[in-house]
Amino acid sequence: MDFRSLFEPETMAVVGVSLSNDRHPANVIYNKNNLRYPVKVYGVNPRGGTYYKDRIYQSLSEIPEKIDLVIVAVKAEHVPAVLQECIDSWVGAAAVISGGFAETGNLELKDRFLKIAGEADFPIIGPNCLGIYSPTAVDSFFLPSERMVRPQQGNVAIVSQSGGILVDQMVKFTGQGVGLSRAISIGNKAVVNELDLIKFFARDDLTDVISFYIEGFGPGEGREFIQAAAKCPKPVITMKAGKSSAGTRAVSSHTASMAGDYKIFSSVMKQFGLVEARDEHEMISFCESLSCYTRPIGGNIGIVTASGGHGAVAVDTCEQSVLTVPRLPEKTQKSIREKLTPGIRDIASLSNPLDLTGSARDDDFVVAASHLTTSDEIDCVLVLLLPYLPEVTSDVGARLSQLYHEEGKPIIAYVPHVEKYRMIIEGFQLNSVPVAHSIEGAVLMAEAMKRCTPW
Repeated sequence: MDFRSLFEPETMAVVGVSLSNDRHPANVIYNKNNLRYPVKVYGVNPRGGTYYKDRIYQSLSEIPEKIDLVIVAVKAEHVPAVLQECIDSWVGAAAVISGGFAETGNLELKDRFLKIAGEADFPIIGPNCLGIYSPTAVDSFFLPSERMVRPQQGNVAIVSQSGGILVDQMVKFTGQGVGLSRAISIGNKAVVNELDLIKFFARDDLTDVISFYIEGFGPGEGREFIQAAAKCPKPVITMKAGKSSAGTRAVSSHTASMAGDYKIFSSVMKQFGLVEARDEHEMISFCESLSCYTRPIGGNIGIVTASGGHGAVAVDTCEQSVLTVPRLPEKTQKSIREKLTPGIRDIASLSNPLDLTGSARDDDFVVAASHLTTSDEIDCVLVLLLPYLPEVTSDVGARLSQLYHEEGKPIIAYVPHVEKYRMIIEGFQLNSVPVAHSIEGAVLMAEAMKRCTPW
């Protein structure tokens, strides 16, 4: 299957456009792509007609050029006929937004769906999904443009069985400043599934990190997915639903998936050294960290802070995970102390965490972090930055980021997430250093690099 038609279409048809209801899902999709994206869009409705001066075609065969992508937003019983027309018209791919298939017990309709797609080796996203969002290229989500939150262009792909979870992830990506390469809601995944997409994204030049929200697998799919993820040259992050018996029932009613035994799935993930996010908070932290740093690390963490309390919380959080906070040798502590500014030289605690106190300046943060980035005892540096300190300036993020570019050792920053500190946050993010807005989030970012071992 050729997935370029899904993510980078030059022509698109939306089947199901209403001539009287602007809020119909097909109309929302038609309008946003027609007005906001470079793809050339055609509307289709069996009755034909005109929609805001645009011709609405009665069938795909009437459209005067080859169509790369068809969005199907009609009643479930009409979907097989539309898919057959896609194949007869040599359409490149389709996304079926319509629901009402296996998730509602309509197995006969599902079988007709699969038979048509299988005989033609035709790539279909869905049914019962939002479809595809590819920044600057196409958006098949039936969500009004004014209500959509779109992350910046980036290098993380999201694949989700749930459209709602996917949209929530996009909102959180935007809040964290994580960039998105592609977003796909696969719904019932009757044709194109996670295994197909992991193979595609492994070769996709725009994607460096692949994240999955998975509700369940068909027979044998779970094992194949894990094996493909283990062989993938890019980090793969997975969040799995259906952990409880009630969750398993919810999964089945949502997308007709078989949730399977979660404990076995999680155990095998660990066995293969794959990253499993336990919740959305972990998913965001893992994606941001791995989108910046593409190599695994050891577990020794160096912590720079201006608050002893923040340092203690960070140490506790590290020790509860797979990370350690080793004591620095006396020789290293002495070397750091000699280069600190006179105001804190005699009061800073430098064993690790390096507590520079509330009188620390930008220069002190740079001195401390610089020694950690060159230390063989440390694999990753956490900088717990309190921007309200009187001697800290808005330049500190950019200055600390340069240490990563000079030494190549990962640095993760903690900065409270409020607009007042935006310049400091951007000083890190614009230089590809991830910023967490909680101490726990910063530790999770380091944990992701430690846990993602095979690649």
